[in-house]
Formats: sequence, C-alpha cells, structure tokens
Amino acid sequence: MEPHLFGSVHLLFQRENEILLLQRQNTGFEDGNWSVVAGKIDPNEDMLTAVQREAKEEVGVVIDRQDIEVAGVLHRLSGELNWVDFFVRITEWKGTPYNAEPDKSSALAWFPIEEMPDNTIQYVRQAIEKKEQKMWYDSDGWT
Repeated sequence: MEPHLFGSVHLLFQRENEILLLQRQNTGFEDGNWSVVAGKIDPNEDMLTAVQREAKEEVGVVIDRQDIEVAGVLHRLSGELNWVDFFVRITEWKGTPYNAEPDKSSALAWFPIEEMPDNTIQYVRQAIEKKEQKMWYDSDGWT
C-alpha cells in the first residue's frame, strides 16, 4: 500500500532581503519555474537530516543542525498526493552555493524577495512572502 502522506523540505536560503532560487528542469514537476532548494524526506531520515542532505546535493553547502530554523509547515494537496512541506529558514552555511545538479536545475540566482520571477512556484512564493516571525501553518489545494 502506497503511503497517503509524503514529506518534503523547502530551504529558504536568505541573505539580507534576498532569497536563493533554482530554476527547475527535467524533474516532471513545475519544470521551467523557480523554486527554493527542496526535496522529499527519504525513508528512515528525519526532517533536519533531509535539510542537510538537500543543501549538499543541490547547492553544495553544509548546514549545521542548530542553524536550521523551522519557518512554517504547509499541508498541500498536489493532484492526488497529500504532502506535508517543512519550510526552513537558512541564514548560516559553510561554502558558496552553486548549481550542483545542473541536470535538474537550469539556473541558480539570488533575488530580492520583492522581485522574485513571475514564474516562481505559487505555493513557494506564498511561503517566502510570509512576514510573520513566528512559525506558521497553512494549507493549499484543499477545497
């Protein structure tokens, strides 16, 4: 039986008022659109470990667990799939971010939060634009 609930992490790499975005390609999901570093939580992996793994895989940087701040949680219905997305704020890391998966991302760039590309994935844009300092919860795709 396939699981009914999937988990993912979305890394909000921030410096001053800028956010790090990747342009997706060859993934089968939102290709051509901009998103943050993100990925599924693997079996037998906790959320913090998934954050560290995705940072290393996608942009080649190392993040210490104590530098991961949970910003919010999104419960998302995508087609028939039920997702719980953890959005984490990252302001400290080791190394210089680069496009470590050019087969999955055609570009990597810093954007002012107020000037993100029009084709930024909608639920990712909403998460980035949340201004609350406390942790938030939201839902998307449910009627």
